[in-house]
Amino acid sequence: MFACLHVPEMPSSQEATLIECALAFSPVVERTAPDAVTLEFDGTARLFGAPEQAARRMAQHAAAAGLRARVGVAADPDTALLVARGYPGITIVPPGDEAQWLAPLPVEVLVPPPEIAFKLALWGVRTVGELATLPERGLAERLGAEGIRLQTLARGRSQRPLVPLVRSDEFEETIELEHPVALLEPLLFLVAQLIRQLCERLRERALAVHELELELALQDGSKHARRHRLPVPMLSSRSFLKLFQLDLEAHPPRAPVCALRLHAVPAAPRSVQQGLFIPREPEAEKLELTLARLGNLVGEGRVGAPEAVDTHRPDAFRLKRFVVAEARSPGPSREIAVALALRRFRPPRPARVVEQEGRPRLLLAQGVHGRVVKVSGPWRISGDWWTADAYAREEYDVALADGGLYRIYRDLVRGGWFVAGSYD
Repeated sequence: MFACLHVPEMPSSQEATLIECALAFSPVVERTAPDAVTLEFDGTARLFGAPEQAARRMAQHAAAAGLRARVGVAADPDTALLVARGYPGITIVPPGDEAQWLAPLPVEVLVPPPEIAFKLALWGVRTVGELATLPERGLAERLGAEGIRLQTLARGRSQRPLVPLVRSDEFEETIELEHPVALLEPLLFLVAQLIRQLCERLRERALAVHELELELALQDGSKHARRHRLPVPMLSSRSFLKLFQLDLEAHPPRAPVCALRLHAVPAAPRSVQQGLFIPREPEAEKLELTLARLGNLVGEGRVGAPEAVDTHRPDAFRLKRFVVAEARSPGPSREIAVALALRRFRPPRPARVVEQEGRPRLLLAQGVHGRVVKVSGPWRISGDWWTADAYAREEYDVALADGGLYRIYRDLVRGGWFVAGSYD
């Protein structure tokens, strides 16, 4: 069975909405005309019910999207299109009764070429049934192959496959404003509308969002773009709106907004199965909102997980995006070798060191003082000499007479001794 959704006098701006309505009921959709789409829904009875019930749900879905669509259902796509054009509301054509249902319709529903429409008017052919009863031979001699094609449509004998619409993976919603918006509250209202429409489209395709980008066209001609790359695919309109609210509060546009564009990168939804003896992970939406709130308080780039940098500079690290690692089942226990732990002093404590024969013999610093009884080192490290932040130092491990173990170093760039930390 085929169904056709036809919206008389539909503006071109609503064409995408009509196609999305059809895609909600079938993956095989044809853009038959600028104001009509045809879909095949064989085998969907368990999802949408009998043809009458499915057609009613199609009309309701289109009405919810703001479209007053006519629905025609028939055994072939062309008959479904013709009855949708000719009859208001919902029309179900039983198989075998196509000619009977098409006969009363005006011949204009066939959309004949102007020259053929003029000849049919001269002959007094006003309805589809009258065209269907004309002799085929005489019709072919006077109107050619196009006349035979129109008569085949009029008799309900057209048999053709649909030309499926190629579905785009681009998910984008736009709004152009008549008057610029300068305040955050009305701007968030428009952003919420875009997010809701985008989430509905993704939900119909059983997809989630991996990345969101909001682009604002400003009154001064510039653009203000904000992007959120999510740690896991999500589909929560409330969470997305809160993320953009926090981001726009921290980075407001510098001029009134004239247009909005919201683009989403889709991804397969996340499926997680927890084990019985594995701690439960925090919800991805709540964790993302918590990190966004913290970033809004302490500043951008100051929230994350520390990551070691590929350098010999001591204490060098950078912040990366915080994500929850997958929980793993505890494996067999292993013996761990016990090693000394260095507790670093931040900042390092300035020290006075008395040397003898180039080796530290006495250490004096805040909270640390005593005679050095054992020394290991020096270990010389240096780097970043090509930048203004070059470093070079000599490090020693020293044991004091009172039993304390410390890491000290001499700064060869800026001069002076420092206590880096103590060993447990």
